[in-house]
Amino acid sequence: MTTQAKPEEAAASTGGSSPFLSVRDLSVRFSTEDGVVRAVDSLSFEVEQGTTLGIVGESGSGKSVTNLAVLGLHNPDSTEITGSIKLNGQELVGAPVKQLEKLRGHTMSMIFQDPLTALSPFHTIGKQISETYRKHTGASKKEARDRAIEMLTKVGIPQPTTRVDDYPHQFSGGMRQRAMIAMSLVCNPALVIADEPTTALDVTVQAQILDLLKDLQQEMGTAIILITHDLGVVAKTAQNIMVMYAGRAIERGTVREVLKAPQHPYTWGLLSSMPNLTGPVDVPLRPVRGTPPSLINLPTGCPFNPRCDHREQVIGGRCTTERPLLLPETGHATACHLSTAQKQDIFIDQIQPRLG
Repeated sequence: MTTQAKPEEAAASTGGSSPFLSVRDLSVRFSTEDGVVRAVDSLSFEVEQGTTLGIVGESGSGKSVTNLAVLGLHNPDSTEITGSIKLNGQELVGAPVKQLEKLRGHTMSMIFQDPLTALSPFHTIGKQISETYRKHTGASKKEARDRAIEMLTKVGIPQPTTRVDDYPHQFSGGMRQRAMIAMSLVCNPALVIADEPTTALDVTVQAQILDLLKDLQQEMGTAIILITHDLGVVAKTAQNIMVMYAGRAIERGTVREVLKAPQHPYTWGLLSSMPNLTGPVDVPLRPVRGTPPSLINLPTGCPFNPRCDHREQVIGGRCTTERPLLLPETGHATACHLSTAQKQDIFIDQIQPRLG
């Protein structure tokens, strides 16, 4: 079930020109025996061509669900999607399946989290890359094979003319991830969604893949959405960042703004739980206490309030009764009832010393 709705009051402003990808007031709900799972709730963001948006948050915050909705990969029989997703001005919510199939792999593509399960074990790497290219361009088998070899070369696979005929199990983890990237980029898509592209890879291969994505973006002008738990990865590769919690955006801005001067207690917790190589060695890590809430029975008010150490500083108990909007509409925005002065004082006195 898919319907369109008006943007929420705190939706991001589009400015004078339309962004390449515009998501407005997106909600995704799943019906289960226990109730309705509100996986994504009134989410708005945008991505310009040639830029990278990093989406961070704990597991279950709605990162992957959001981007599967962009690609139209949810089961329409069990999923309710409302809001608007526009790709280069083209509405995707409620679009026919055939229209989405023409866009997937050609105009937009996804690098899945686990290439071993995303790649078919019954077909060679070359055939899987070639199939995507032939489907969208009508190329011959030879042309598609040559293109597959070209892409394997571009992503740094050694001996591509030979390895093109290998199966996924014959590739290492890093090489499978490179092959997955080659498949995603074979048609030069304008939008690439990378879902934890460096998970379970050693740091050397991780750095190589991140550099590869950056080089390909500079070459092709691709818009990238990077889904990750690793704030270090976002700091290295993205220009903009959106922090998600319980299906909602709770902080948004440029990477420099959010990582240098975060304004939301949840973002403070994420940063405080990371080791700081340049700070004092005797400062203990401070993980976010508690666990993420149930998406079936969300807390009233701010969904983060049961885990927040600063809710008592908000006058009138608004954290438990009133949902904060993501404000301001442009620039560095946060969904929190703490005043600007309170956020600044807490950050300077309590958070910044831990971050170094």
